[in-house]
Amino acid sequence: MTTPEHTLPEPDETPQDAFLADDQGDVDADDQRADALRAGLVDYDLADEDLALLGLDDDDLVAVEAAQALPVLAVVGRPNVGKSTLVNRILGRREAVVEDKPGVTRDRVSYEAEWSGRHFMLVDTGGWETDVAGIDAAVARQAEVAVELADAVVFVVDASVGATATDEHVVRLLRRAGKPVVLAANKVDGPRGEADAAALWSLGLGEPHPVSALHGRGTGDLLDAAMRKLPLETQHGVARPDGPRRVALVGRPNVGKSSLLNKVAGSQRVVVDDTAGTTRDPVDELIELKGRTWWFVDTAGIRRRVHQTSGADFYASLRTQAAIEKAEVAVVLIDASVEMSEQDIRVVQQVIDAGRALVVAYNKWDLMDDERRRYLEREIERELVQVPWAPRVNISARTGWHAEKLVPALETALESWDRRIPTGRLNAFLGELVAAHPHPLRGGKQPRVLFATQVSTRPPRFVIFASGFIEAGYRRFIERKLRETFSFEGTPIEISVRVREKRKH
Repeated sequence: MTTPEHTLPEPDETPQDAFLADDQGDVDADDQRADALRAGLVDYDLADEDLALLGLDDDDLVAVEAAQALPVLAVVGRPNVGKSTLVNRILGRREAVVEDKPGVTRDRVSYEAEWSGRHFMLVDTGGWETDVAGIDAAVARQAEVAVELADAVVFVVDASVGATATDEHVVRLLRRAGKPVVLAANKVDGPRGEADAAALWSLGLGEPHPVSALHGRGTGDLLDAAMRKLPLETQHGVARPDGPRRVALVGRPNVGKSSLLNKVAGSQRVVVDDTAGTTRDPVDELIELKGRTWWFVDTAGIRRRVHQTSGADFYASLRTQAAIEKAEVAVVLIDASVEMSEQDIRVVQQVIDAGRALVVAYNKWDLMDDERRRYLEREIERELVQVPWAPRVNISARTGWHAEKLVPALETALESWDRRIPTGRLNAFLGELVAAHPHPLRGGKQPRVLFATQVSTRPPRFVIFASGFIEAGYRRFIERKLRETFSFEGTPIEISVRVREKRKH
């Protein structure tokens, strides 16, 4: 049985320990109750996907989790060649924003896609700067970031215009990166454009595949070629649990990511300068901390100019995303000596959206005075109200003060990220919770929680079957109690509700 809310566990006992100790003798009873609840769902209309989930054993979670790391295919090209149109064509739906001018793609860039039975992540790399003078540099940065993210690349060229100097610049970058590349000759709407496409052999990337992203012509052949180049397993997936855990150091430029990496490594591994954006490429380092080996990934911010366009934010976001996707846990560094920025909040949200474990490190603590500390606490309460579960560490990367406290915070976050709650125990917990705090009435009816199961770990994902709509506030209440009871500290958890109605006989 769960510990009542008004009774606190002993000081050396965590909420999870209290729950497990009380419940240990009732494991069989919990399992029997869960089996009965599962069997009761036979009276409800269930989809094939529901039945597959209900058939999962607790030991099957590893298999579900392993299937989540998909190979990444990035779509690259200069402005207005039709990248987002091609992405929409591949996805079979209008996801990426399309407009007849460069610089439209700004926000979400990764989508899960499927072709000929193969599932992969498709990355739409847009975010062009709209000032003409900066286009060449923008293309170069965009190509570098795309390669960081990708296992293979589709390079889109406007066949009606031909290869430009910017295209040739990107080709040189792609060659140096050594990633598999498929050349898409876009805007070939008929036989007349075939000759234009053939001229792109001159780029030296092999056969140009003539396509019309707008009309769908040739996209099937292009995808067949891309699938031949795309590896079956991503090089950017989650690290194996038996190897060193991967830690991404992320944050806006000049918050001290490289200084922290140098301090924990015990040597000058990365160039450090007061100029924001000194690190241009991610640096992976194998580092031993407190007797344990870790992979640290120092992520490049990108050079920030005084008159920065929104495109530069996009590149910084992509670089951060690349590092987060390669990691298991992210340490988000925030400069505690200055006011928290929108970019800080955005990086935290990226970690959550990617489903990675999270530690928040407030750097430059040695530059703080009492007044700034008071303001910082208010900022944290206001700006990070959604992530009270993230471990917090106050450090100074410059002096190394409290850097060693990162290790227990990382271990706590990763243990939570890996945590699995047996189905019987989960349903016992939910049964007690709902009995003590029923869902509010909706239209005179009270939705019932029918059954719950954890479908994966890393991060923990739960599916609740219910007889009616569960309000967002009640979902948040369930999440908060899950965290309190099972000590999910440092990891996002996902709860989805499937409303199922009784069969009509």
